[in-house]
Amino acid sequence: MEKRPRGGSGNMEGESPEEYKAFAALHGAALSASGVPPLYWERLRHKLENEVGGRLAAQAGAWWVSREHMARARKAQPFSTNASCFVCVLTRGVFIFLIDHAWTYRVEHAHQQLLHVPGLLHRMANLMGIDFHGEVADEGAIEQVLQEMWKYNQTYQLSQGTAEEKVPVWYIMDEFGSRIQHSDEPTFATAPLFYIPQQIAYTVLWPLRDLETGEEVTRDYAYGETDRLIRKCMLLPWAPADVLDVNYSTPEPSEDHYQAILNKNNEKLPVAINPPVYDKNKIFKVYTDLPQILNNLKHPRFEFTEDEGEADILYNFSHFKDYRKLSEERPHVMLNQFPCENLLTVKDCLASISRRVGGTEGPKWLPRTFNLHTELPQFISYFQQRERRGEDNHWICKPWNLARSLDTHITNNLNIIIRHRESSPKVVSKYIESPVLFHREDVGMVKFDIRYVVLLRSVKPLKLYAYDVFWLRFSNRAFSLDDLDDYEKHFTVMNYASGVTLKQVHYDEFIPLFEKQYPEYSWKTVQAEIFKAFAELFQAASAKPAPFGICDYPSSRAVYAIDLMLKWDTTRDGKRTMQPQVLEVNFNPDCDRACKYHPTFFNDVFSTLFLDETNNCHVTYVV
Repeated sequence: MEKRPRGGSGNMEGESPEEYKAFAALHGAALSASGVPPLYWERLRHKLENEVGGRLAAQAGAWWVSREHMARARKAQPFSTNASCFVCVLTRGVFIFLIDHAWTYRVEHAHQQLLHVPGLLHRMANLMGIDFHGEVADEGAIEQVLQEMWKYNQTYQLSQGTAEEKVPVWYIMDEFGSRIQHSDEPTFATAPLFYIPQQIAYTVLWPLRDLETGEEVTRDYAYGETDRLIRKCMLLPWAPADVLDVNYSTPEPSEDHYQAILNKNNEKLPVAINPPVYDKNKIFKVYTDLPQILNNLKHPRFEFTEDEGEADILYNFSHFKDYRKLSEERPHVMLNQFPCENLLTVKDCLASISRRVGGTEGPKWLPRTFNLHTELPQFISYFQQRERRGEDNHWICKPWNLARSLDTHITNNLNIIIRHRESSPKVVSKYIESPVLFHREDVGMVKFDIRYVVLLRSVKPLKLYAYDVFWLRFSNRAFSLDDLDDYEKHFTVMNYASGVTLKQVHYDEFIPLFEKQYPEYSWKTVQAEIFKAFAELFQAASAKPAPFGICDYPSSRAVYAIDLMLKWDTTRDGKRTMQPQVLEVNFNPDCDRACKYHPTFFNDVFSTLFLDETNNCHVTYVV
């Protein structure tokens, strides 16, 4: 039987307490968050500093034997349906040890790494039980690994760095770690640990109870989840099952849900104030940290100040939090944000409030969307219902609060979507399988999306304007429902990718080209449907008081960018129509192109929002 070690303060022979304290200072928070008991930390430090990895698993006290051999010693067959024919058993006492990672990657790089990294495809195929023995990377074997790897994937996320560096990292444990089977009553737990001195990630394996020699090493693939239905859903990649009896209706969340979001965001709502009244010829002092405004706002009624305390307008890039203090001490100061505007700009909230328009199915202008954190069973039921009816089942998985298509994935594999839930908070939306395409002479029929800048002047009364100039983004390869990992076929954001062609078409050039390609659809009619969707969206977002809707703070103004696509739809009488599909709403969008090609852009924005003067401004009243 295993005897657990005592203590945890650097008392291993020949080692000082200071070494342990330094280790705990660096890694203690991560270990605590993962649930690794402190009594194991000292031994863990010793293994890490002496590079004792999982490749020495046998010496650490565990090894794998054939499943057939173990079946005689077990009352039940192993749970896992993976291809491995091995299970892990204890050969002698083990306290805690490390498992090496055989493959660490980000999803968008997986295909290329399997194709080009020597030996990787062979190792992964062998680990997953896929028949591949060739010398040259085979696309069929690669595709099998890309599908099967989600039964083996584990994930972690870096807390520091750029947005790109914070995209979740996926990894597959070595042969030992990958052969640890599932149990609802596991003997061990695992967690990733990024060892800072070496800049290497390992998986830590530690026992959950005292163990006898010969017991199987198991872990819970849904560790920490106690809800029976959610556990069933999380374990579907290894234990396929129907959840068709679950009602896939997704009503709007309760008021407690929105209150919890407000608390998490640390926003303090303003007190009620009277709308500020200004002299007709007042010169407004603007405090901003946005170079685009400093360089492009030339309107004579605005001047810049470096003293935030004397500003009439605060126009900041970062999110403002303490509206209460501002409303109590400086109610006349206007700012470029609304309390609770995250209900628009965060994707799970956008889907929730939109149900005020379209009911549990959502409005026609928003793809059917599920919150994978709170609506996983409903999504799986809906997916399986569509699968049973033979309907298209391509979905796009997106983080709640990232832009530029980061960590966004398209798939028709249910297992992949279920596992993506473990990396970072995500929604899954129906992928538009029948988009309206644009003909590029150099490429063919490609996807495109449209960005409108909208200006929210007030909530009560609701006053929303759209800037007359809109922006277009295009895919670089002809669209088809295959090669789902081909970024340039399925995505349109090319501004941030190095070595990628950026196709630019100005809006006034686009309109006649569009109407030539689709002579039965005037852009004026299409845009009217787009603006109708915008009106319904903002009416829904402001239909309830804060924190259940955008707060009607009289001193708030805001600029948002709405990204959308058009899809083909059919009316009840069989007429083919172009239906706008809102993809996301962006806070404080990058307006560099707007300033470059339309020098009066910020003059128009500030005049509309802060002077309430729209004459000679390039804006259209929406609602």
